[in-house]
Amino acid sequence: MTLSVIISTKNSEDIIERALKSVGFADEIVVVDMHSQDKTVDLAKKYTDKVFLHKDHGYVEPVRNFSINKTTGDWILIIDADEEVTVGLKKTLLSIVKASDQAELPDCFYLPRKNIIFDKWIQKTGWWPDYQLRFFRKDHVEWSDEIHSVPITKGEVREFPAKEKFALLHHNYQSVSQFIDRLNRYSSIQSLEKKPEQELTSSEVIEEFTSSFLRRLFSQEGIEDGVHGASLSILQSTADAIMRMKVWEKQGFPQKNQNVNHTLDSLIKFEKELSYWIANSKVRHSSGLKKIIWRLRRKLMI
Repeated sequence: MTLSVIISTKNSEDIIERALKSVGFADEIVVVDMHSQDKTVDLAKKYTDKVFLHKDHGYVEPVRNFSINKTTGDWILIIDADEEVTVGLKKTLLSIVKASDQAELPDCFYLPRKNIIFDKWIQKTGWWPDYQLRFFRKDHVEWSDEIHSVPITKGEVREFPAKEKFALLHHNYQSVSQFIDRLNRYSSIQSLEKKPEQELTSSEVIEEFTSSFLRRLFSQEGIEDGVHGASLSILQSTADAIMRMKVWEKQGFPQKNQNVNHTLDSLIKFEKELSYWIANSKVRHSSGLKKIIWRLRRKLMI
């Protein structure tokens, strides 16, 4: 059995060689570039003669099927230019590709992804294990062109264990500006794909932010990640609200009359839910009498 690796690129000259070096063990490397204006293509050609161009849609999904069709391997691994394969993951991938009992193996694998954001591995706030379908037999996976779409699979699908040694290393957001730039670009694209919704109200936009914020900071334990968790909870929740507002913008900013009390009710709801989650966190981080008191306060919030 042979392994093909696919890397999609766009103006990636600062990072592409790191990705390419990490997959040097593959039988074939296919690079599909979305018309970079820097030295990405020249650098890629140092590692492979299979470099192709594809129209730039602003995101990677439309490139996936095109890339797969350019491969010749039995197994395919997809990575992005800001990702790399670690030594531990390399050993696991090769053990599957070279296994003698191929008929007994699953056809598609979800890989956990280790996201490095603002110089830290983020394990809370919904960022771990961040499973991605990236390793599969050829002709067993197909993507739609929709941004962040879930691919269609054929055959048995399995997840690698959520352990660091099996993780694809992702050098994700390196700055707040990068997060905001990508947020703006992706939300604009996604708003075009959204079906028309009812007119936006002040209550809805508040709840879009607050429900996401509470989920990320508390349910997904972002609070345990200190300033990183708090910052990402705010940024990601803002992104969710902006997505909803851009759909509203696409509709022409229709104005729906709403009683001020409806807006206040949304804020009161947020206040109550926030109080519950604060009490819940205090229970987890307290002991003795303080723990009992916070349990009682939490109960009053239900």
